[in-house]
Order: sequence, then structure tokens, then C-alpha cells
Amino acid sequence: MVSMDIRTVLLFSAIFRIILIIYGEWQDSHMEVRYTDVDYLVFSDAASFMASGESPYKRTTYRYSPLLAFLLIPNSIIHRSWGKFLFSALDLLVGWFIYTILKLRKVPENLCMYSVVVWLFNPFTFTIGTRGNCEPIVCAMILWIIICLMKGNVLQAAFWYGLVVHLRIYPIIYALPIILVLDPDFFQSGLNPKLQNWSSSQGKTPQSHNRVTGQYDLVTALKSVFTRRRIMFGLVSGAVFLFCTGLFFYLYRWEFLHEALLYHLTRTDPRHNFSIYFYHIYLHSEHEFSVVEKLISFLPQFIVQLVLIFSFAQDLPFCLFLQTFAFVEFNKVITAQYFVWFFCLLPLILPWSKMTLKWEGLCCIFVWMGAQSHWLMWAYLLEFKGRNVFVQLWLASILFLAANTFVLIMIIRRHKFTPVFEQRERATSKNAAKLK
Repeated sequence: MVSMDIRTVLLFSAIFRIILIIYGEWQDSHMEVRYTDVDYLVFSDAASFMASGESPYKRTTYRYSPLLAFLLIPNSIIHRSWGKFLFSALDLLVGWFIYTILKLRKVPENLCMYSVVVWLFNPFTFTIGTRGNCEPIVCAMILWIIICLMKGNVLQAAFWYGLVVHLRIYPIIYALPIILVLDPDFFQSGLNPKLQNWSSSQGKTPQSHNRVTGQYDLVTALKSVFTRRRIMFGLVSGAVFLFCTGLFFYLYRWEFLHEALLYHLTRTDPRHNFSIYFYHIYLHSEHEFSVVEKLISFLPQFIVQLVLIFSFAQDLPFCLFLQTFAFVEFNKVITAQYFVWFFCLLPLILPWSKMTLKWEGLCCIFVWMGAQSHWLMWAYLLEFKGRNVFVQLWLASILFLAANTFVLIMIIRRHKFTPVFEQRERATSKNAAKLK
């Protein structure tokens, strides 16, 4: 591993993905169980409608931005596997972005390579793109936003953030930690933020962020909160989101608004999935849920998000990982493709983990995979054997939630909290007088 550079790893990853795409075409043609994700067929049909000048929402169950269908128009012109190659290329780009972020923080080369391999050769991730799932697009955009922030390009980060929230609504949970990390102690006028290197975080305990120096009245507090960069980020990202949403609402009207946005906010899936809420939703699928029921399911997710944000926002990649992991864990609907949302952030925190692979790491992997396999066993009996095992499947969902919680706590306990940016001294009048 140490002797292989990033280009070699990316080349092997690219060849491996090309082989999988070709194999997938063969399996689709010769076997009963298809390799291609059913969502990819939906994307392709929607793109075909768009290529013909019609609405992509003529394809039932297409519940994404028209931008995705637009990107897949070559499926109808060049080859039906165009989208798979596009998603796999973005999958590789995620690997490059992981490497870039870690090198910006001066992480040693061997740790960078191990972290990149965790993404590129993870069975969950390399099958996602080659089967035709669009999640690598979102993963690449989120990592690019982190890179922009680390380089001080707040305007560009805001543009891409508004666009990614338009594409997939879930990154809205990152708004508050990004706003918090745009702290005037990190981002000062005319200066790029100073990154805290990996080596500087080893062997010392990070100091808490304390700004109580001298008088700190209400006006000073408000100026500190409503900084130029925070306001700019909010305005630009909001404008991009509203522009994209407004444009497609003008073109496709309420059909777009419901399918691409409102559906995901109110989605309740009566089919079996990893969520602990699925059984309750299944039993009451013919009735409208009350406000109290919706609040009860949303409240744990909301509280956990706030606790994580205000505890770890300064260590931005770690905070985003924890948020995403917890968001998926407590969501009303959980499918396997959601795991990719936090897998793309996992390599960014590995160099700061004190968890050893031999014992604690393998324990977490076996607990998570074991609980998932246990759930899949009951799901198989229900879906393919037709057995009435809904209660057992629901209990397996509870066990999976417990396993996720255990893994999350282990990751937090073994992580070395390290703010991304180093605090700069403010150029106050008192400091200026000292300089004179």
C-alpha cells in the first residue's frame, strides 16, 4: 500500500469499475436477478422523456431534480450505460477529493492511501455507481464544498451547497455547522483560513474555543454572529436553491414541486426497510398520520442533530459524518443506498481515530454487519418466502438501531477532536495599540 501512489489506486479502481459495468450488462441479459439498480431504469426513462421534449415526471416514481434526468440524456443517444460510467467517474472523483482534503491537512501519505482505499474498495460504494445509483454525484459535491471552505472559497462553497440541496434535500442538515465554522476567528478579511495540520493535533488536547476577552456586549455579539461571510453564504446558497427550484417549477409546475421536494419531506414507506418506524407505518398505511405522530418520529432526530452540531461543529468533517450517520439511523425510511451518504465522509475522520482495527474496529464492523445481516435474513423470509415475520423484522430493525448507536458512540469516544481551522487573533484596537 505504501508503495502505491494515488494515481495507481485510482487506475485500478477505474478498471475494476469498468469490469463491473460490463459484467452488469451481461448479468442483466442472462440472469433472472438484474445487476442494474431499478432506480437507474427510472432515471433512464425520465431522461428519455426529457430528450423528447417532455416532462421527466411522466415516468412514474421519478422523484428527483430534472437536472439528474438532463445529465442522463446521453443514455438515449450514446449508450444505456452512459449514466453508470458517469456515476462511477464521480465515484473516483470522490476518492480524489478525499485524498485532497487529507493532504490539505498534512496527513501522512500512508494514512491518506488507507483512507482513500476505504472508499474506493468498499463493496457498498463500488457497487452503487456501477449499478446506476446517483449518490456519487451528491458525495462528490459535498466533499468539494469542504475543500472550498478549507481554501477560503466561501462564495464557491455557497454556490455548490445551494445546488446540492436542490438535488438531494438531506444536505440541508449541514447548514448550521457550516455557518458555525465560518467564524470570524477563523475567516478574517483578506486572509485565507489557517488549517490545523494532522501532526499538530497529535499528542495534545485541543483547547476549547473561548472568545470571552474584555467587554462583550450585545452589539459585539451580533456582529460576531452576523458576519459578512455567513450572510454571503446564506444569501448565495439560498439564491441558487431558489433559482433552480423556481426555474423547474416554471417548466414543470406542481408536478416537479411535489415529486422532487415535498415527497421527500413527507415520505412514509409502508414497505419493509431498516427503520424502526416501518412496522407502525405499515400497520397504519391506510390512515393519515397525526401531527403528534409526525412530531414524535421527528423529535429524536432533531435533538440528536442539535447536540452533535453544537458539540463538534469546529471539527467539520467529523461533525458532518456524525450528523449523516445519526440522520440515517433515526430516519423514517432507511435503505442501503443511504449508507453511502456517510461512507464518503468516513475516510476524512480515520486519521484522527484512536480506534485500532484489530479489536475495536473489527468489533464495530462485525456488530454493524451482523445486525444488518440479521435484518436481511428476516427480510428475505418475508419478501421471497412469503412468511409472516413482520414482528421479527421489526425487532431486527430495533437491534440494527442499537448496533448503529453502539458504533456511533464508539467512534465518538475514540476520535481525537481537532478543529479544522486554527484560531487567529482578532485585530482589535487593543492589539493594534500593543503593536504600536
